[in-house]
Amino acid sequence: MKYTVLSDIGKKRSVNEDRAAVFVRSDFVRLAVIADGMGGHNAGDIASEMAITKIGECFESAASEQFSSEESIKEWFLLAVKKLNSSIFDYSLRHEDCQGMGTTFLAVVLTEALKVLCHIGDSRAYEWHEGKMKQLTRDHSFVNVLVENGEISEEEAESHPRKNLITKSLGTQKNIEPDFISLQIPTYSYLLLCSDGLSNKLTMDEMTTILNTSLSVGEKGSRLVNLANEKGGEDNISLVLITNTKEEV
Repeated sequence: MKYTVLSDIGKKRSVNEDRAAVFVRSDFVRLAVIADGMGGHNAGDIASEMAITKIGECFESAASEQFSSEESIKEWFLLAVKKLNSSIFDYSLRHEDCQGMGTTFLAVVLTEALKVLCHIGDSRAYEWHEGKMKQLTRDHSFVNVLVENGEISEEEAESHPRKNLITKSLGTQKNIEPDFISLQIPTYSYLLLCSDGLSNKLTMDEMTTILNTSLSVGEKGSRLVNLANEKGGEDNISLVLITNTKEEV
């Protein structure tokens, strides 16, 4: 398994409030994470940094049995996310300049046989296989509620003035319930986790075109980030791109 991790400040922002990481345990279980922070007075980068750091600590200290089945992985995720949420929420209450801060949270645990995704907010996961791209997650956003209720179309959602209003985030409320997705990733595939700085700028066709090339996984990741910057780069841009092909990074 090959991967690349990139986090770019973009063209317009003075602070990078995104964080991205991949953790690998001694038993070769892997955890990939994206966190896109939000909040005034630079508090978003505190929230995303706390999320990445603390989930990494929870991951490294977990027992191997906690990654032995889909259910045990989901149970581990749920306990870890609740711990993270409490830490960020309590921190925001204790620090006036951080009140209301929070972060999206998108993570996947990968073992030899199991792949389980945990999702809060509007950071997205995509799968590429046999030349085709598929979005795996559904945004926790105001416009997605409108789409699911049939009030607007997916095309209208792309240009809606409240597109960036999310309905669920880590650390902004006392209790949180993430979504879980069990994945069956075919051989010769890519799994893309990204913040909305990428997904808001690139269409799935543009992502597909880049992933269809013969570039290495590292070069493909860089090409995705560069294209988002070329198209404006108004937000921070972060991704984790993972592949089970035999190519080199």
